[in-house]
Amino acid sequence: MDRKTATIQDVARVAGVSTATVSRTLSKPSVVAESTREAVLSAVAETGYRINSTASNLRRQRTGSVIALIPNLANPFFSQILAGMSSVLAPAQLGLLVADTQTGTDPEARLADFLQSGQADGLVLFDGTMSPGALDLPGRPPVLMACEWMGGDLPSIRVDNARGAEMAVAHLADVGHRAIGHVTGPPGNVLTETRLSGFQRGLTRHGLQARADWVFGGDFSMDSGAAAARRWLALDDRPTALFCASDEMAIGFMGAVQHAGIRVPEDLSIVGFDNIDVVAHLTPALTTIRQPRTVIGVRAAELLVDMIDAGSLTGPSEVVEVEFIPRKSVAPPRAARG
Repeated sequence: MDRKTATIQDVARVAGVSTATVSRTLSKPSVVAESTREAVLSAVAETGYRINSTASNLRRQRTGSVIALIPNLANPFFSQILAGMSSVLAPAQLGLLVADTQTGTDPEARLADFLQSGQADGLVLFDGTMSPGALDLPGRPPVLMACEWMGGDLPSIRVDNARGAEMAVAHLADVGHRAIGHVTGPPGNVLTETRLSGFQRGLTRHGLQARADWVFGGDFSMDSGAAAARRWLALDDRPTALFCASDEMAIGFMGAVQHAGIRVPEDLSIVGFDNIDVVAHLTPALTTIRQPRTVIGVRAAELLVDMIDAGSLTGPSEVVEVEFIPRKSVAPPRAARG
């Protein structure tokens, strides 16, 4: 067959399906049966059919792009999420653009620029520091929150952050720790608040004391984890275990105390949150709470594509379960070991 002139009708004939099924498979593969999807994709490869994305987008009055707005492009946490999004958007003929909300002095003005620029058919917003009013713009495209969230009815996909913090405290308590501290994220951040709430609830459930001097402020970065470690080192009465609200802070904390001669986990146990790739390769490997980042990215893209196809600014929200990942950074406190 002449690959230069292959049409959607050629694909339908080779696959043994209707042209409508071919179109549906190529625009939204998740809604068709796996056998149908495989037949259509095989026929596309055999015929050399090429989708005219530009013409298709013009007919549908679309840009063919989705923008992911991230508060820190250097954060490795987002890599698997973006890969998950791409795996859904590419078959739907949507490109993925990535931008940093924190570039410049006014993040909400930057968000407004993206919403009103006509650059994208939809946006996935990962920055919960924005106010709900920042989205009150006429003619804006669909917006979905991912990982973080703000007030109002904006659809979102996120994990059970409080539950993850409770799991971390429960593990530390179960191995014998009675003095457990916490390194928080930045003040006013919804993840900071929910993980702190879960930490406090976990302490209460295990009959443990919550002490203000054992809660160290951070901002999710390695530097802030190291700064928290210096404050921990300066205490006369130190907690024997730490739950850090991000893996990056746990990495910074661990490195700082190790440089000061503190052994992990012999002298101090540490638990993180996120399960970014590097933590399994630390010495010791970091015990943490895993966010299923690829799943988050896939579901964020699927939910947003549904909103785009429906021409709707509203949609459902989902909460994804976290998973406790035990590794080598936790051990019973020395008193419990005898």
